[in-house]
Amino acid sequence: MSTGFRAARGGGVTIDLDAGEASILRSLVAQILGLVQPAAVSDDPLERALGIGAAEEPSDPVLARLFPSAYADDDKAASEFRRYTEATLRDGKRSDAETLLGTAEQGRVELTGEQAGAWLRALNDVRLALGVRLEVTEEIHDELAEMREDDPRYPAFVTYDWLTYLQDTLVRALW
Repeated sequence: MSTGFRAARGGGVTIDLDAGEASILRSLVAQILGLVQPAAVSDDPLERALGIGAAEEPSDPVLARLFPSAYADDDKAASEFRRYTEATLRDGKRSDAETLLGTAEQGRVELTGEQAGAWLRALNDVRLALGVRLEVTEEIHDELAEMREDDPRYPAFVTYDWLTYLQDTLVRALW
C-alpha cells in the first residue's frame, strides 16, 4: 500500500502506487469521466457556439453533488447560472480526470504542481461521487471501525477512506 504523496524537488509531488492502487484509481476516475460528459446543449446556434448549456439541475444525486446549484433559494438564478457555467465546469472535471488517467501508473508517479492540482480535484470528485452513493456521513470513521470485514459495504468504505487519505497527503505535500 502506498505511503501517500510526498513533496518533490521543483514543486511537484511523488507517490508510489502498486498495481492494484493504480488500477482502482483509474477505474474510479474513468467512471467519473463517464458521468461528466458534455451536458445537453441548446438548439440555438449562438448559444451552442458560446457553450451555453441546459438549465436543468441533474436528477442523478451524484451529478447534483458534482454540479450543485449556485443559488439554493432562487431557482431562476440557479438555472441561469447553470446555463452559463456547467459546460465549463464539465470541461474542467474531464480535463482533471484525463490528467489522472494519463499519469496514474504502477510504481513511482511524479507529478508537476499543475498535475497535482488536477489529481486533487479528480480525487475530490471521486470522493464526492462515492460518498453520495455510500450515503457517507460525518460518522464514517466510527462506522468503518465497527463494520465487519464480511459486510458487503466494507470494500467500498475502505476505498473511500483510502481516497480520503490520498487527498489529505496530497494537500499536505503541496502545502
